[in-house]
Amino acid sequence: FWDFLILFFCLPVVIFNEITKKRLLGDMSCRIVPFMEVSSLGVTTFSLCALGIDRFHAATSPQASTRPIEQCQSIIAKLAVIWVGSMTLSVPEILLWQLAQDTSPVSGGVTEYCTMKPSSNLPESIYSLVLTYQNARMWWYFGCYFCLPILFTVSCQLVTRRIRGTEKKSECRGTKHGQCEGHLNCTIIALTIIYGLCTTPENVCNIVVAYMSPDMSKQTLDLLNLINQFFLFFKCSVTPVLLLCLCRPLGQAFMDCCCCC
Repeated sequence: FWDFLILFFCLPVVIFNEITKKRLLGDMSCRIVPFMEVSSLGVTTFSLCALGIDRFHAATSPQASTRPIEQCQSIIAKLAVIWVGSMTLSVPEILLWQLAQDTSPVSGGVTEYCTMKPSSNLPESIYSLVLTYQNARMWWYFGCYFCLPILFTVSCQLVTRRIRGTEKKSECRGTKHGQCEGHLNCTIIALTIIYGLCTTPENVCNIVVAYMSPDMSKQTLDLLNLINQFFLFFKCSVTPVLLLCLCRPLGQAFMDCCCCC
C-alpha cells in the first residue's frame, strides 16, 4: 500500500518537475515527497526485519506445523508500529527541504527545485537538531535503511537454516509444511535482494555527493538525484508484483478480491 502511495503521489510530481521545471504543489511537495520516500524505506526496512523474526519464530517454535494462525489484531498492531515508527523517523525530512528558484543561463527562464537547507525561521533548538540530522543523514541512511534490513535478513536466514539443519531430515523434507516454509523464506530473500539492489545506487551517490559535491555541477547532482528516485520507483513497482507472484496464497487472494477478475 505504501508503494502504491509513492507511485500515485511522488512519481507524478517528479515527472512534472522534469518536464516543466516547475514544482507541482510548490514548497509543500518539496517537503512531502522526501518525507514519503524516506518513510517508504523505513516501512520496507522494518517489515523485512519483522518478517525475519517471524521466520525465525516459525523455525524455533515447537510443533511448528500446528502453530496457530496469528490474530488479525496482532498483525495490525505490528503494522501500526512499523508505519508510525517509519513516519516518525522521517519527520526531519519535512523541516530539511525547501523550495528554491534559479534562472537558467540558456533559456533565461526561472526554474524551481528542492534544496536541502533548513529554514532559518525555525526555532534555534529545532534548527540545531535538523542541522545535526543533515550532517548525519548519509550514515543514517546507510546504517538504518541499507545495512539493517540486509544484515537482519541474512542473520535470521543463517540461524534458521542452522536450526533446521539440526533436525531430522526425514521430518523436514518432503512435507507440505516444510515446502511452505522454504517458499516463504525464498520470498523474503527475493524481497531483500530487490531492496538491496535498488537502494545501493542511492547510498553510493550519497557518499559521493558528501565528499565530492564542491567539485560537481548542479546538473550532475540533479542527474544523480533523478537516478536515485528512478530506482526507488522501480522498487515500489517491482516489490508488490514480486510478492504476489512468489507468495501464491496472497496472490490468489488478491486475484479473488479484484472486481475485474
